[in-house]
Amino acid sequence: MLSRKNKLLLLKIASLFSVVRGYNIPIIILAQYLSAIFILAPEKAALNVILDLNLFLIVIASSLTIASGYIINSFYDSKKDLINRPNKSMLDRLVSQKTKLYVYFSLNFLVVFIAFFVSWRAVIFFSAYIFLIWFYSHKVKKYPIIGNLMSAFMAVLPFFAILMYFKNFYSVIFAHATFLYLLLLVREMVKDLENLTGDLVNDYRTIPVILGEKVSKQFITLICIATVFPMYALIDIFEVGYMDIYFYFCMISLIFFLLYLWKADTKPQFTKLHNILKFLIVSGVFCIVLINPSVLVHGRNYLMMVHF
Repeated sequence: MLSRKNKLLLLKIASLFSVVRGYNIPIIILAQYLSAIFILAPEKAALNVILDLNLFLIVIASSLTIASGYIINSFYDSKKDLINRPNKSMLDRLVSQKTKLYVYFSLNFLVVFIAFFVSWRAVIFFSAYIFLIWFYSHKVKKYPIIGNLMSAFMAVLPFFAILMYFKNFYSVIFAHATFLYLLLLVREMVKDLENLTGDLVNDYRTIPVILGEKVSKQFITLICIATVFPMYALIDIFEVGYMDIYFYFCMISLIFFLLYLWKADTKPQFTKLHNILKFLIVSGVFCIVLINPSVLVHGRNYLMMVHF
């Protein structure tokens, strides 16, 4: 039998795990490695990519930065989360705000320390990333549109760290990034609908709060339509192999998503829509393995010939 002290310690560990959303970190690590192997460096052997020490340090630094970002976001959103996520909030509050800040600063210090072993550019990148996350959590997230744009942008930044490391600036990569960015942007706007009550009470000036649910749904519809363009480019122009199955699935899913969106008017319904988007994003991570690396390499060589 565990003592009361040990039970409390386990609860606090579970609480901190919930705060940093530890269940997301393995997915982020997997997404970065699969992106590196199949998209950003397909000309390299997979084992060489996996054993690349600098890449490992970049991935770890990215994961720790994201974890610290969740902490500072939880710190500033504690009142709002009591309304929007009461069950999760009660678990998160087992760890004091002082402890959260201590862990937050410790993680950020560790990130910068790790970045020093990669390059001074990595130090600048991760220092800027840490600042942007803090600035977003402290100020920007309370404002409409710009808060959504910045949140989606920060979600794709870890992949740009790897992009800069491999120095592969090709159109096919930016097509992937554009699709992911738009999907993340839709998710952020659905979250605003889902969290409308808490945002309203705590004076968060999100699109649903300022312009209403109908306008918010119109924005989401336009962004969903915009995802067709990068998907078309990836399927028809860049020919990304069997991953086109995933993009066709996304097209069909987004049609049903929009039909349900315009009928939704309660928090549980918006939560379902949010979960649909999370499923599309996570399944996209695993579907990266369907990409034919030789197609990407051929496409890059073709682009290099055109630019030459």
